[in-house]
Amino acid sequence: MPRFVYSSIIPAPVARVFAFHEQPDALERLTPPFAPARVIRRTGGILPGAIVELEVPLGPFKTRWLARHTEYEKDRLFADVQDHGPFRRWVHHHRFEPVSPNECRLTDDIDFSLPGGPLIDFLGAWFARLQLRRMFRYRHEATRRAVL
Repeated sequence: MPRFVYSSIIPAPVARVFAFHEQPDALERLTPPFAPARVIRRTGGILPGAIVELEVPLGPFKTRWLARHTEYEKDRLFADVQDHGPFRRWVHHHRFEPVSPNECRLTDDIDFSLPGGPLIDFLGAWFARLQLRRMFRYRHEATRRAVL
């Protein structure tokens, strides 16, 4: 199964970076203009059981993405899984590690699978990773701007 990991150092304390991700508008602030997503429904923040439903572009079409939060450890991690959406499988862990009192490492770790099965994963995962790298580079920079 394909995996994508993106990590960067954010020049702010881990508690501040985590708190940003808990804000009600964090997802909108992290959404890049080149991959617009519209929040349709949101319940429960990032705690286990919380739901986020998005409308996301998929080529010339739009699709619904329903994600459910499954794990939460304050100032350390939270996780979400796709219940319905463009991927066959999506498990996303957001990890926060203190590097120093005024820096933290933010890591997005995603296990995913594309629709169509193992052959499509083998042939298309490189392209999905390119798109994810672009998106998470933007998200980490948006996080950096928000917490400084």
